[in-house]
Amino acid sequence: MALLEIRDLHTFFKTKRGIVKAVNGVTYSIDQGRTLGLVGESGSGKSVSAMSIIKLLDGNGYIESGKIIFDGKNLADVPIREMTHIRGNDISVIFQEPMTSLNPVFTIERQVAEPFIIHQKMNKKQANKEVVNMLSLVKIPNPESVAKQYPHQLSGGMRQRVMIAMALACMPKLLIADEPTTALDVTIQAQILKLMNDLKAQIGTSILFITHDLGVINQMADDVAVMYCGQVVEKAPRKTIFADISKYMHPYTEGLMYSIPRLDTEKGKRLEAIPGSVPHPLDLPVGCKFAPRCKYATDKCKNEEPELHTVESDHQIRCFYPQKGVRANA
Repeated sequence: MALLEIRDLHTFFKTKRGIVKAVNGVTYSIDQGRTLGLVGESGSGKSVSAMSIIKLLDGNGYIESGKIIFDGKNLADVPIREMTHIRGNDISVIFQEPMTSLNPVFTIERQVAEPFIIHQKMNKKQANKEVVNMLSLVKIPNPESVAKQYPHQLSGGMRQRVMIAMALACMPKLLIADEPTTALDVTIQAQILKLMNDLKAQIGTSILFITHDLGVINQMADDVAVMYCGQVVEKAPRKTIFADISKYMHPYTEGLMYSIPRLDTEKGKRLEAIPGSVPHPLDLPVGCKFAPRCKYATDKCKNEEPELHTVESDHQIRCFYPQKGVRANA
C-alpha cells in the first residue's frame, strides 16, 4: 500500500499576467520505505508538486484540485493549522541550500532541538540530549561541540548533515529532499547520498528525492518520475529507466539520458542536447507540451495532448509513440 498517493493534482499561481499552471494533472505514489526520484529541468514543477504536499506554497499559490493521500488522509482538505502538526513530524523537508534554511543567529543545538520540543513535547534538557544523538546519527564528529556552534562556523557538508538531523528528528514517515546536494562538491555529495541511503535502511523512511541530476537518481531512487511542464511524462522503476535495452521511453527522458556525460564516449564526440527550452507556463503549446522540442513529433502530437498510459507493468508514458523503433518511423 502506498504511503503517499498524489492523484490528478493541479497547483496554480495567480499572477498579473494570468494563471500559471505550475502543476497540471500530476499523479504519482511512493510506497513505504522506498525512494521516488522526481527529475526534470528547472520549471518543470518538481518542487511545486512536493511543496503542495505540505501546503508550503507562496501566497499566490493554491491547490486547484486533486487529492494528496498521505497515510490514508487527504492532505488537500486538511486546514493549515493542522498541517503545522504534520510538517516536521510525519513529513519533513531537506531544502537545497542549508545556509539559507538555518537561522544564522541561533546555535545548531537550539535549531535541532526545536522539533523535539514542539512535536515530542520534550523539555529543553531532554531535547538537547536528543540533539547530540541525532548529530551522532548523521556522522557529525564531536557532536557536543558542534551543537554549540553557529551555522557559519560549519562547512557546507556539515550544515547539510545538520539539516538532515533536523529533518529526521521525529523519525518522519516521509522525507522530501529538494535538491539536497546541488551546492556541494562531488566528494561531499557522495557522502550525503550514502548517509541518506543508510538512514533510510535504518529508519524505514520513504523519500521523495527531487533533482535534475540523473546520475544522482540512478544512485538513490527505487522508482523514477520524469516531469515536464507540470506533468509526469514517464514513471517507471529505476532499473527500467536506466536499462539500455528498454523497449519504451518518452522522447524527453531519452533526451535527458543522451545528455549525460559518459566515460565511454568517443573522443571529440559532442553530447546530444535537447533543442530549445521549456515553454513559458503562460504560453504552453496546444498538443503535447514537448512536441516543439521533439524530433519525433507529428501533426497529431502538435494538435492533441496524450494521456499518461501504461505500456508495460509499472511503466507509464505520456506519449503517442512510446516505442522506440515505432516512433522513429512515425
